[in-house]
Amino acid sequence: MPSRKKLTKHDKYVLELKDKIKHKYDFISTNVKVSGKKRSLGEIDLVARKGKTIDLYEVKCSHRVIKAKKQLKRIRRLLNLNNANSYFYCGSSKLLISV
Repeated sequence: MPSRKKLTKHDKYVLELKDKIKHKYDFISTNVKVSGKKRSLGEIDLVARKGKTIDLYEVKCSHRVIKAKKQLKRIRRLLNLNNANSYFYCGSSKLLISV
């Protein structure tokens, strides 16, 4: 019988957000890693696509909007998605904020 890894609080919030927004999109990816030639450059919690529109979501357990904004800006630059919409989701308060 395969052993199941216990989900972290953050992982639960990511799945909770995915469940909340899945009806709005054609496709949603979770925990998308951005790799460079020698190392990992970053990770974004959710990338959602509807047609040609791409939305990026960063999930935090507590209200840390400044850190989320910084991460989203970096990921948009790395993936060359300058006109992608960016959102911050606070798991503890269930707030979804456009950043």
